[in-house]
Amino acid sequence: MANASRDNNRVTTIIGMLNTDGTTLTPIKINPSGNALKVDDGTTGSDSGPSVECRDTNFVTSLFAESSAGDGALVALYADSNGNLLINSN
Repeated sequence: MANASRDNNRVTTIIGMLNTDGTTLTPIKINPSGNALKVDDGTTGSDSGPSVECRDTNFVTSLFAESSAGDGALVALYADSNGNLLINSN
């Protein structure tokens, strides 16, 4: 499990769930030259969790979003091992 990094003011970075197991926390990366979030578009897959812990050892939570199904359910946001946030813009 990866802890969210912190700057000198203790501001944390964002973390997501690793897409291969749904339990490992992984840092989300950004392209520093353009301040653009790194994503993998068109990704599909299944909901792997979170089945256990969704906080790092410093109690920083991974990313969640509200389900588009309209039921108010929270869905974990996944990242790949390269730190790309997985999205499907179709």
